[in-house]
Amino acid sequence: MSASDATGGAGELPAHQHEVDATGLNCPLPILRAKKALAQMGSGDVLRVLTTDPNAVRDFQAFSRQTGNALLAQQSDDGRTAHFLRRR
Repeated sequence: MSASDATGGAGELPAHQHEVDATGLNCPLPILRAKKALAQMGSGDVLRVLTTDPNAVRDFQAFSRQTGNALLAQQSDDGRTAHFLRRR
């Protein structure tokens, strides 16, 4: 299992306070669930979103750029990807 940040480097995964399980859901549902969770979180909190949609990697990168919430890391393993977002 390898961890990578949004730019492709290796490292430890960030600690998270909140989690959304969006496995089995296709675009745009993982993004919508993440958006709803982020709206209920405090500034600086970290959300982990679990997805199985292969397009989610690019979707979360674009979502981060558009919303200003930092995409700290994305980790893919065995068909699942974990996306770590820090609430702005």
